[in-house]
Amino acid sequence: MTESTERSDLAAYACTSAASRGRKHHEDFRDHRPAFERDRDRIIHCAAFRRLEYKTQVFVNHEGDYYRTRLTHSLEVAQIGRAIARRLRLNEELTEALALAHDLGHTPFGHTGEDVLNRLMAGFGGFEHNLQSFRVVDELEERYPGFNGLNLTWELREGIIKHASPYDAPSGGMAEFLPGTVPSIEGQIINYADEIAYNNHDIDDGLKSGHISLEMLNKVELWCEVSSDVRQKYPGIDDRRLVFQTISALIGHLIGDICATISANIEQFAVRSLDDLRRVNRTVAHFSDPITLRNLELKRFLFDNLYRHHKVDKMRVKADILITRLFETYLRYPNLLPPKYHARIERFGLERVVCDYIAGMTDRFALDECKRLFEPYERI
Repeated sequence: MTESTERSDLAAYACTSAASRGRKHHEDFRDHRPAFERDRDRIIHCAAFRRLEYKTQVFVNHEGDYYRTRLTHSLEVAQIGRAIARRLRLNEELTEALALAHDLGHTPFGHTGEDVLNRLMAGFGGFEHNLQSFRVVDELEERYPGFNGLNLTWELREGIIKHASPYDAPSGGMAEFLPGTVPSIEGQIINYADEIAYNNHDIDDGLKSGHISLEMLNKVELWCEVSSDVRQKYPGIDDRRLVFQTISALIGHLIGDICATISANIEQFAVRSLDDLRRVNRTVAHFSDPITLRNLELKRFLFDNLYRHHKVDKMRVKADILITRLFETYLRYPNLLPPKYHARIERFGLERVVCDYIAGMTDRFALDECKRLFEPYERI
């Protein structure tokens, strides 16, 4: 059964199912969904996606029901990515699928978990969560007869492995995906949809936690400028509504800026097709220079005042100790791993299998596993 195509008004430089480089494994499909829509649906239904509900964004899940998790973050990235793709007539389904998949390989306890596993895996290939996301969709999910992984399209897999932000820049596993060549525009905009999402929802969570304040934020030019516009539009607005409206306006402001910049770059570089994009080999998705500088100030503010807040650092230290202890214990006693992981040791090596197991844990499972393993009176 052949797959149907997307809407007919996509830009000439957008990715389409009809022009996809296909999947690694042949499948006979039961319906006519477009290829990238099928990818999105497979991601939503996979186990790794569900586990994101209990993986840290900034605050560990048990610290409060309000705070974002990796799951809600991924949904916000998808919303922003689709808004950008729609304006530019890019492929919304591919953009959404990339957004929902971009953190599938993330560890428990956020970037701390990633840093700790990378340190523990030194000499064994290291750890980087984009490469782990790729490993999840290509190898670790076990849902279909005849192959491991989700058997996603080449374009989706390329976008996952080439996803990059200030916190992550995968350097391995590129041989299949035109190394040294920029990804599709859909793949490029996910980098910025990710950044727009986490900057703004981390402001919201930081204010809710009390780790940062409006008084502190008002010293940040980008926030101050947008917040002043909101106050002018809604005189007398209370602080709680001001925060919501400013975040909404700031997201819209950043989306507008990146769409204008992408459109200008497409025109400047004469990108008329996806082949043109690969030939020109220039990143077209980025903020304008003024917004880049203001956004950098905002990111530095969040790093200094939220991500390195002493209460957040306390959890970071706990996570380091916890993950290190789990890793060393499984290496010493591999029989503690679930049976399906034993079968992978000969193929991938014990260290990588232990790493896969820990990376797949939720915060809650990792904490409970520590209780089961290290507290004498805890029931197994």
